[in-house]
Amino acid sequence: MNVTIESFFHKQSSTISYVVFDNRSLKAMVIDAAVDFDIASGNVSYQFADSIIHYIDSHHLDVDWILETHAHADHVSAAQYLKQKLGAKVATGKHITQVQQHFNKVFNFDIPTDGSQFCHLFDDGEVFYLGEEAVTVMFTPGHTPDSVTYIVDGSAFVGDTLFMPDSGTARCDFPGGDASQLYHSIQRIFELGNDTHLYMCHDYQPNGREVSVVTSVEAQKQYNVHLKHGITQHDYVKTRESRDADLAVPKLIHPSIQVNINAGHFPEAEANGTTYLKIPLTFN
Repeated sequence: MNVTIESFFHKQSSTISYVVFDNRSLKAMVIDAAVDFDIASGNVSYQFADSIIHYIDSHHLDVDWILETHAHADHVSAAQYLKQKLGAKVATGKHITQVQQHFNKVFNFDIPTDGSQFCHLFDDGEVFYLGEEAVTVMFTPGHTPDSVTYIVDGSAFVGDTLFMPDSGTARCDFPGGDASQLYHSIQRIFELGNDTHLYMCHDYQPNGREVSVVTSVEAQKQYNVHLKHGITQHDYVKTRESRDADLAVPKLIHPSIQVNINAGHFPEAEANGTTYLKIPLTFN
């Protein structure tokens, strides 16, 4: 392989972050980095992000890109912290604007909804480079409308589109999510070829197994619990929607969405010097 891929498992959120670099130029990108956030105390810390920075420094890497596969609802992005430390560009797919527009209303925000918080918004099929190595961006909506996959040197970073085969596929009940769209997005990923390595954004370790970060298109086709045996789109959608109806709301959805749609920026501190996040209430 022309690139090196190093994974980092954020145990608190079961998130897998990546450093990917071109072996010749040492140009690098970071994908889906997380902040340590304790919702009970409101404490924000950066031990996990610092472990990524330590790896980058110890391998003398030059980071050009800090990438998000989508606006995550289960962990808080470390994008701005990494940008401050590394000077790289923060980027995601251009349909982040749809997510911003929706949650601007939910949280009664007044943040820009044109994606201008990000340094760059990718289009479907757009190509950028890590040194000599091309990286292709592919839109893979369904879990969320802004979901993208990054493809480089026979490997694809699929965000929450797919999990390891024993865990199935992502939920589609978030605003703008759509199970039919997700099915078609997964078919696009499968068209990359059976030998393509698929790198996960989460691993929930069913039955207590060890953490796994990578599988293949071929393994997903054969063993994914929601897709194996050539399941039809109709049956997949029926199963996915039935499962989604019983899923709990992610415990970090409110803090994570507020930060992540804003490219990893926390709200400005208020007059007393304290930063606050909102929780919308419903009364039954």
